[in-house]
Order: sequence, then structure tokens, then C-alpha cells
Amino acid sequence: MRITFGFSTCPNDTFMFDALVHKKIDTEGIDFDVKLADIEKLNKWSLQARLDITKVSYGAFLLCNDKYIIIDSGSALGNNCGPILVKNKNTVFNKRSSIAIPGKNTTANMLCSFFYPENINKKVVLFSDIESYIISGKVDAGLLIHENRFTYQTKGLEKIKDLGECWQEKTKSPIPLGGIVVKRKLEKQIQHKIQRVIKRSINYAFNNPLSSKEYVKSYAQEIDDLIIEKHIDLYVNKFSLSLGKKGKESIIKMLEGYNLTSKNMFL
Repeated sequence: MRITFGFSTCPNDTFMFDALVHKKIDTEGIDFDVKLADIEKLNKWSLQARLDITKVSYGAFLLCNDKYIIIDSGSALGNNCGPILVKNKNTVFNKRSSIAIPGKNTTANMLCSFFYPENINKKVVLFSDIESYIISGKVDAGLLIHENRFTYQTKGLEKIKDLGECWQEKTKSPIPLGGIVVKRKLEKQIQHKIQRVIKRSINYAFNNPLSSKEYVKSYAQEIDDLIIEKHIDLYVNKFSLSLGKKGKESIIKMLEGYNLTSKNMFL
């Protein structure tokens, strides 16, 4: 059986899914046709239901909930791992400031709109280019995700606010960033088979952390091993294996008010 699967080039995803991609585990007869892309492209594809399984921002799930359902494994969710709003040290940040965002429907932009509702001057920029846009003055500030959160200070940028910390202080819950969703129209037994294989791949990654090193580095924005390890340690955790009650509650809390319920959100 051939199944299309989209995920990002970021180290947390390539680390988790290396075993699946390279058949280091039992895939239960599924041949995964893998599509790697940045999160904004994956979010856009989810609106078109282009892929059978895909990584999406939880902000984008609001718009594709009718087509997809969240599976239990593969999420990026945790503590102190949210997007960081940064600027040049000599830049004044106010409600008129322009902000580079990694995508319109990303969780990062959702949080930015929540905590800075007056800042509507936004520009969608590929996540890996946001630092350079700020440094060159093309924008006044930017939302950093993934590896860049570990490097921005070395490039002369300073933090305005850690939006993940803001979320956790307000909700007392871990921050849900993105998850893996599967098409609702697939048969239930296929959905559950996919869920098992993905969990198996993540378990393999935890038990064999060096096995994916070459694959991870081939796509990473930062090639420094320590930065890559920090990235994986931050975004791949117990919630990646299984959302559990606490993980599901945090997602529900983020999406409450959008007419979604726990009954129709999770496989």
C-alpha cells in the first residue's frame, strides 16, 4: 500500500521519521511516499488534502479539521519550546512594527496574534530566512522557530518575548506547536496501522539516537552537532510518543472557541 507522508526538514521530524523512511522498522506493508517541505507549505497542502498523512501546525488544523484527524504520535509539544519574537538591538518595537512570520496559519502566528493583536503588519518569510530579514532591516522583528532559537543571540539579535513562555504562564499547559494528522476518509484500520508505524519509528529513534544522524544533518539549517542535539532534545519528548491526556488537553485549550471538540479531533 502506497501512502503519501509530508513532514518538515527540521531535525525533530527527520529524527523521528528516519527509521520509517529508511525501513529500519516494520512498516506493516505500507510504502511511504515521503514529501519534505517547510511548515507553511505543508499547512497549505493540508487545506487541499494533498497528502494522506502530514505534519501541520495546530493553528492550521483549524482549517483542515474536516479533512484530517490528529494521531497520537509525532507531535511537537512541550515546555519552553515556543516561538521567540526577536529584533535588532537598536530597533524600537511597537504596534506599528513589521514582523516576519513563518506562515499565516502557523501556531507561531496564532500566538503572535493572541499576544500582540495590534501588530497587523506581517510578512510571511521562509522560517530559515527570518533572521537575515531582521538583520538586513527588511522587517523590524521576526518570529523564530526551530534551530534559530539557539543562534539568534550570536547574530546580534535580542528577544522581545518568548511566546511559548507567555502561553504557559497564561494556561499552565505545555505549548502545542504541530502534530501529525491522517486523512479521515482512510479506513480506520489503515489509520491505526499508520499510527502504530509512526510510533514505532519514534521509539526506534529514541533507542538508536545516532542512527538518524546523517539523514538529520542532510536537511538541517544549522550543521553544528550541539545545536542539532539541542533542537531534538527540545522538540522530541514523551508527547512525541503519545499525546496522552495532558497533551490532548493542551491542544483542546489552544483551539477552544473554534467549534472543535476532543471527540472529533483525535484518532
